[in-house]
Amino acid sequence: MPVLTAPRIAPRIEPGGPIDASSDPGAIDASVRASLGSGQSLYTVDEALLGSLRPDLILTQDVCRVCSIDLDAVQRLARTLPGPPRVVSLNPSTIEDVLDDLLRVAGALGPPWAERGDRAMVALRERLFRAEDFVNPYEDGPVVGFLEWTDPLFCAGHWTVQLIERAGGRHPWNTTSAKPDSGAALGPQRGARIAPASRAITARELAMASPEFLVIAPCGFSLEQSRACAKELAKQAWWAELPAVQRGRVAVVDGNQMFNRPGPRLVDAFEFLVGWLHGRPELIPAGFPWCVLA
Repeated sequence: MPVLTAPRIAPRIEPGGPIDASSDPGAIDASVRASLGSGQSLYTVDEALLGSLRPDLILTQDVCRVCSIDLDAVQRLARTLPGPPRVVSLNPSTIEDVLDDLLRVAGALGPPWAERGDRAMVALRERLFRAEDFVNPYEDGPVVGFLEWTDPLFCAGHWTVQLIERAGGRHPWNTTSAKPDSGAALGPQRGARIAPASRAITARELAMASPEFLVIAPCGFSLEQSRACAKELAKQAWWAELPAVQRGRVAVVDGNQMFNRPGPRLVDAFEFLVGWLHGRPELIPAGFPWCVLA
């Protein structure tokens, strides 16, 4: 499949590669902030190649400007193409939004994809509900730290916070709140609770909440790169004071595959969280890319 976009900034993350001078979290953060501050797009598009493909439909996202080309740029480009092609932009903030987007994409593709999308959504929702059966919603669960970036520290946002809370954990750095008019019933409210985007936190903020579990899953990084980031954090003076570290409850996850992207694998991520937090390893999907930090 042809690749149409490429990151404009350097350094660049090479998927699956080790963390080194070309994939240092601090250097990447500095480059991203500089590019966004100057108003420059973080990505380039091969417009000639896109035009030669003559697409009828373009799928894009409007969740994060750092993760891919922004929606305005896609729409401007689409208007220059024959047709022009239909643009479907996805902007989910909850796991329910992700399931709804599955139906939107399938519907945009038309028959027979719409029916296949219905079946896939139902199967994913059943797995989600089945994992939730192992969670007691009336207990105050453990504090679960989740780092989406490590230099600077960024805590979880959007659907990840929702998954943590529904798995029985608490994420005090960035909590969910119920949407307006969502009602008071517990069941409907769980699907209507949303969290803000991921945000920067200090090491003091992280430590003050005394996380009993800690997940390290830097956005866009492989398991090997994430493990290297975790080992860098372990050199910090405050690290050893975290209850999660003292109890051997630090998980390193390939967030690029499992948490960072709003797709079907979020159900695998939820099953992992429920299984890990509640001591039910049989719930963790086979081959789930994670390890306990030694």
